[in-house]
Amino acid sequence: MQKTVAVLGGGIGGLSACFHLSKSPQVSKIVLLEGDGRFGGWLSSTRREDGAVFEHGPRGIRPAGAVGRNTLNMVEELGLESEVLPVTYDHVASKNRYLYVGGQLHKMPSGLGGVVRTVPPFSRPLIQSVLKEILISRGKEEDESIHSFVSRRLGTELADIAIDSLCRGVFAGDCRKLSVRSCLPPLYNAEKARGSIVLGMLLGSGPGPDVPPSTLAKRAAQENWAQWSLKRGLQNLPEALEERMRNGGCVEVHRDTPVTGLSTNGTGWEIQLEDGTIKADHIISALPAKALASALPSAAQPLSQQLLEIATVTVAVVNLEYEGSVLPVTGFGHLVPSSEDRGLLGVVYDSVPFPQHNRTGGPTTRLTVMMGGAWFQEVFGNPDEVTEQLLLDRATQAVTSHLGVTTPPIWSIVALLKDCIPQYYLGHWKRLENMRQYIRDHNLPLSLAGSSYDGVSVNDVIFSGRTAAEGLVGKV
Repeated sequence: MQKTVAVLGGGIGGLSACFHLSKSPQVSKIVLLEGDGRFGGWLSSTRREDGAVFEHGPRGIRPAGAVGRNTLNMVEELGLESEVLPVTYDHVASKNRYLYVGGQLHKMPSGLGGVVRTVPPFSRPLIQSVLKEILISRGKEEDESIHSFVSRRLGTELADIAIDSLCRGVFAGDCRKLSVRSCLPPLYNAEKARGSIVLGMLLGSGPGPDVPPSTLAKRAAQENWAQWSLKRGLQNLPEALEERMRNGGCVEVHRDTPVTGLSTNGTGWEIQLEDGTIKADHIISALPAKALASALPSAAQPLSQQLLEIATVTVAVVNLEYEGSVLPVTGFGHLVPSSEDRGLLGVVYDSVPFPQHNRTGGPTTRLTVMMGGAWFQEVFGNPDEVTEQLLLDRATQAVTSHLGVTTPPIWSIVALLKDCIPQYYLGHWKRLENMRQYIRDHNLPLSLAGSSYDGVSVNDVIFSGRTAAEGLVGKV
């Protein structure tokens, strides 16, 4: 049957859903509704006249695993292969990652030497934790916080320093609240399947989704890419998708078109907009969970309630540019555990992995300081009242104290990303199960995609759009 499908939300998840739907002959019409003036959501880059590129959101995408291959396959289909900037595993940005602990930078242990020797800030060799881990019995709980899981299996020191920092870098979140089952499924599954993270990593813990590699994905594997970006910044990916939708025929693209309400009419949906309504047989929502909750009809109150329980955090992203080469170390960047400085999550040394994004002309150093997250309110107060100047001052102070840079930046830009990263707290898996069960039980023609549900990485969100589309029209 020929269907009209409405995709709500034109971030990378909604764009991905449209991309996959548009390949299917079963859909006669696809309507993409975006409330904002631009597409791409949190994928946002500033391109300056002199060639410099600054990322306000994600800045490097990992090619690993099925979801990583899926994204590279899409990049190739969009004809962007020649735009890709790869960073390999033997690059200094992949080998050198730092922790700022006790007022100084420490290189994260890497290679065999780093594992068998005692490397500060750790008080014993990692090999001890790793060997013990193999012998620790399985957890009994259906879910567990990341901190509890890692403490139990690898010891509190690793949990307090390394894992605490990692969760701040990836989720801008608190590892004492975040769910291991939903945030780090490979660790959870390794324990379930093999009784040990180490054995799970060595032996594998069950097959992931089957995604055959494109030429580009094969190249990434052969050349051992650790991450990649695009010459014009990651915003180029949503731009290429939008371009494809506008020229691909069956997608009707609307921006500046917020959805004000939804009502069901027995077989499909009526979508209320500020200036009229649209009818659709099915909705793929790639909106943040809270936005979907407020649009759903009151009859779906139990679903709205569950959606509202998915928390999000606000992150301040400050891009800084310095004259000359100012870094005392070289590498990807450094993370800061919550015990060291609650408000400052980490600093990325953007010029190291992606020197192509520096301006033309004399040497410069681009850095990005990430702040807030789960600690935003506590450290900076209400995000609606905090000034850009305060955030800029806080960021430049961090660069001075952590990296010894005494000159002021020659250029800066502050972005306040409100509610940008969903937090999968304990029991998130059960909430998802309940929501999807509710949708089935009430025959709601609704699919959930985007970062609120099955993963917050760019790869996960792109894959969620694909999964939602294929759930409707089968594999394309």
